[in-house]
Amino acid sequence: MPVGHDAHRWSTFQGERTLIVAARTVTSTVRVLETLPSLLRDDPRVTVVFAYDDTSAFNSGVLPLLHAAGCRVMPWEQLGQIAPDLILSASENIDVPEGDCPVLVLPHGIGFQKFVPDSRSSRERLSGVVPDSLLESGRAWLAVSHPAQEKQLLAAHPKTAGRTLLTGDPCFDELVASRPHRQAYREALGIPDHQRLVVVSSTWGSTSLLGRHPSLLPRLLAQLPCDEYRVGAIVHPNVWSAHGAWHIRNLLTSALDAGLLLMPPVHAWRPALVAADVLVGDHGSVTLYGASAGTAVRLAAFGDDAVPGTAAHDLAAAVPRLDPQGDLLQQVRDASAEPAPHRHAAVAAWAFAEPGHALARLRTALYRLLKLPEPFSPPPSSPVLPVPEPAASPVTSWQVDTSVAEEGAEPTVTVRRFPAAVAGHEADRPDSATSFTHLACVDDERDRRVAESASVIVRRHPATTAVAALRWIEGMLDELPGSLLAAAGVLGAHCLVGLRDGRTVEVTATGPALDPGLPAAVVYACLRAGIPIDDTPVTLWIGDLRDEDVTLRLRPAQPSRHQPSRSANR
Repeated sequence: MPVGHDAHRWSTFQGERTLIVAARTVTSTVRVLETLPSLLRDDPRVTVVFAYDDTSAFNSGVLPLLHAAGCRVMPWEQLGQIAPDLILSASENIDVPEGDCPVLVLPHGIGFQKFVPDSRSSRERLSGVVPDSLLESGRAWLAVSHPAQEKQLLAAHPKTAGRTLLTGDPCFDELVASRPHRQAYREALGIPDHQRLVVVSSTWGSTSLLGRHPSLLPRLLAQLPCDEYRVGAIVHPNVWSAHGAWHIRNLLTSALDAGLLLMPPVHAWRPALVAADVLVGDHGSVTLYGASAGTAVRLAAFGDDAVPGTAAHDLAAAVPRLDPQGDLLQQVRDASAEPAPHRHAAVAAWAFAEPGHALARLRTALYRLLKLPEPFSPPPSSPVLPVPEPAASPVTSWQVDTSVAEEGAEPTVTVRRFPAAVAGHEADRPDSATSFTHLACVDDERDRRVAESASVIVRRHPATTAVAALRWIEGMLDELPGSLLAAAGVLGAHCLVGLRDGRTVEVTATGPALDPGLPAAVVYACLRAGIPIDDTPVTLWIGDLRDEDVTLRLRPAQPSRHQPSRSANR
């Protein structure tokens, strides 16, 4: 790109100042890309150049990120050919060329809360602190979000004295500003009102949640009924960068097949955090962000690389631990039941000073270092986070637990469905004479073994007419002789359930249309319990969602041509 003494000959925009953005890791580059547009909006006086530093172990993904954002990029080695007015970075571990321009370092998490490997030696260092040589030069400025961080730095690195700027945290401000839009984020992620979203957050390294408990995600998915709960995951960008997206997705194949909402490594984690009902985390910044924003939190891991005396370390004493080997459903229920207002206000007050003003403070600091007057436009305010893209594949098979109660005038069937892809991680479930379990799958299940073993086959998309539904039912029962029931919704109407013994049951429901897998589970349970299907009203309970009671009416429909071939008591 045009640099050097004659760069003006090739440039269309002749800015008065040149700002270099150091792009070294995905995490640090994302933080600048999310912050800088609000600071330099509509200002032709500043030319921005992105310089790519490829020396980090976590540099994979930086160039695609910059190119996707439309940034012009130059190699770090070319930086010595120009005389920038300011270098901006959210990575402290950069080798700044000789010169006299200031260097502004933004945090890429919350403060200075973690000990990390030092790439220049075999020792560890405090994350977020620039090399002593840069501090001694008087060029470095460290942005902090709370005065306590200034005191921490002064005690740990006396050379930081007078080199800090209290700016606040723009990421936290965005999370708080976006809380009123929580419903929109949940809808975009496919979370209906009756479901709770449990988000698991892991930082990087061997002491992280995923480093210590890699099976927690499939265990959660296996123990939380999927009609009542959804599970999401926020994985630190360093994990994506060091191991690659293919490796991560391969390690989480069963969880992804079970409907895991795996958030992309940039941008999307923030609206997912706002949408969450419960956050299961570790000593990473995302856990502290969630707790400070009012989300119910449980700690599943907490590494000794967390720095004592920081807000993140204090969070460990304020937040209950989650036992990964215990009853996960009960632990999530307990977390959800905690009173929400000001849940972790004391921790937030220790991490963020004067929330809501970070962008305005950063703009003032930026222009002062550039030696330019601030624009006449009003100070920037925290933008609302964009709506995320859906991040999950649909679940295609379930282990379905049903129980039948006949205490009142109408029988009640309770249905809990668990993704079959994570079978083997489930907790022990109570068994009784009126409890039954079966395997169900959709008609486009890719694992043929599952389809051939399933007792219930469900048509994923509703049929346009009852005739089309009956034809599909007959075809499925012919194709899969091991199945006992085949269920298909009819567009805008009822659900038809075909039985192996030749009968067809028409199921109508109060309220909105149901996933046909639920009426099929009710029919299956009634058959197992010996309840006659003769214009029978049945109350459906979807797990613990008692306020979502649905009354189903089961009545015989026209028979299919199938003859009995297996016992309905399978």
